[in-house]
Amino acid sequence: MQYIDAFNHFFPKRLWDKMLVAEGAARDIGKRMRGVPCLYDLDERFRVMDMFRDKNYKQILSLGMPPLEALGTPEQTAEYARLGNDGLAELVDKYPDGFAGYVASLPMNAPDLAVKEAERAFTQAHANGLQIYSNVNGAPLDEPQFFAVFEIAAKYDKPILLHPSRTADMADYKTESKSRYEIWWTFGWPYETSAAMARMVFSGMLDRLPNLKVLAHHMGAMVPYFEGRVGPGWDQLGKRTSDEDLTLVLKRLKKRPFDYFKDFYADTAVFGSRPATLCGLDFYPTEQVLFASDSPFDPERGPGYIRDTIKVLESIEMPDEKREAICFRNAQRLFKLA
Repeated sequence: MQYIDAFNHFFPKRLWDKMLVAEGAARDIGKRMRGVPCLYDLDERFRVMDMFRDKNYKQILSLGMPPLEALGTPEQTAEYARLGNDGLAELVDKYPDGFAGYVASLPMNAPDLAVKEAERAFTQAHANGLQIYSNVNGAPLDEPQFFAVFEIAAKYDKPILLHPSRTADMADYKTESKSRYEIWWTFGWPYETSAAMARMVFSGMLDRLPNLKVLAHHMGAMVPYFEGRVGPGWDQLGKRTSDEDLTLVLKRLKKRPFDYFKDFYADTAVFGSRPATLCGLDFYPTEQVLFASDSPFDPERGPGYIRDTIKVLESIEMPDEKREAICFRNAQRLFKLA
């Protein structure tokens, strides 16, 4: 048995150092980010990973929050993307026993530059996929300006890893100006991912790009738990709406909405929740679930979610073939690992 962690986060040194001294939003990386050495200190990263040497544990690297597009002008975010992608590629090349691959980040506030960086990352920096957030500075992913980014992922048959993004300024109630008690994160992030998935489905993006592979972080967010709403509920699209005819959307789609949602990939990064894991495993086909931890954002700042996720998977009875698929074989296939 081995474990390939499909979704965890790290900032390579040149990007991290650049962000710390940059003007504007990049410098304010946030109290929590600075307080998690495993996110930017390579020695600490290896110390944590060494705890799981007996599990034959490797990682697919991606940058952490915040989204690059929120950190400056198109020129600045394009530079951050290059630094980040080249830095992660260098780590994969230098430490293949620990880092099996990486997914590239893009300056999505400049779609043309994002397409160019994706092309460069795939052809020159050996990226295994792309990390894209659930909105681009508040804009939905199905806006026409972003389509070329998804198109290039489909062209190279590389997966999109969909990460939620929502902040406290997105209030939970109309009468308030901000979200309280970190509701924006606890419940807001799963909603963000689910909403982005729905926009991909109903916009027809997945019909236009039928071979596009999208991994929805945190076990497909709300979708498995709300199977009844996603299935029979959305089969009745338009019956709750009087100001437009949404039944036309169903007629345009090539298949039932529910079937598109079943086509997404999902990961096991649910913070060590066994019920959530079981729900997701029951909803998604085995070949579309990948082991992931979301390290290093656990209370221990590194090992906690890795350990707890492995423990949950080991506690669930399943055939060896299914266990191997989830723990490493699906990652090998999706990311085209040697």
